[in-house]
Amino acid sequence: MSAYYNEIEPYAAQWLRNLIAKGLIADGEVDTRSIVDVSPDELRGYTQCHFFAGIGGWSHALRLAGWPDDRPVWTGSCPCQPFSEAGKRFGVKDTRHLWPDWFKLIAICRPTIIFGEQVPEAVRHGWLDAVCDDLETEGYAIGATVLPACSVGAPHLRDRLWFLADASGQWGEPVRRQQFSEGCAQEGAVPHWETEPGVARVVDGVRNRMALIRGFGNAIVPQVAAEVIKAFMEIEL
Repeated sequence: MSAYYNEIEPYAAQWLRNLIAKGLIADGEVDTRSIVDVSPDELRGYTQCHFFAGIGGWSHALRLAGWPDDRPVWTGSCPCQPFSEAGKRFGVKDTRHLWPDWFKLIAICRPTIIFGEQVPEAVRHGWLDAVCDDLETEGYAIGATVLPACSVGAPHLRDRLWFLADASGQWGEPVRRQQFSEGCAQEGAVPHWETEPGVARVVDGVRNRMALIRGFGNAIVPQVAAEVIKAFMEIEL
């Protein structure tokens, strides 16, 4: 019962291997191929599958939320570059728009529970509508919310769109979706801490500053993801 991590960036992939070796995230294997080259048959037998895995934030978040390593789940943080305000914003025309490729694997493998994340700017490009339409055609119930990093005390805003999809047939009732939304909203209502005005790329005397920033660029804030996971776990039964 091992985890599958798909991460194309070599530096982040090695970070994943280091975390696995130290037991800090679920034990598993790291695949550095593009998701485009991954076939559904290669995923069978894995308990958890983490796509666009970065430096393992979703696996860590699941543990923070009390989700056992041997409980099946899929997670993914699709590339944000097509939608981010820092990029060229080509949207779904960008070659890095990889939701369709992830969805192909979902439609065939049919994981029961999926957690995902994206920049909120993707909403205005129709990204969330497409995700919901695709997953609902496969019988999934969907929930989504926007939460910032500072809602869990981090010193920066980092708004992110979080979503979950459930194919168990038990969570799709409107009352449970409302409970999930309320649970996430309660977390988002935590007073924001004062945020930093910016993060310098190079700071003299700070060891491995560039390496750390490189890793953080491939990361979610696990503590926020954990609150989304816990909100689901609290109302699923």
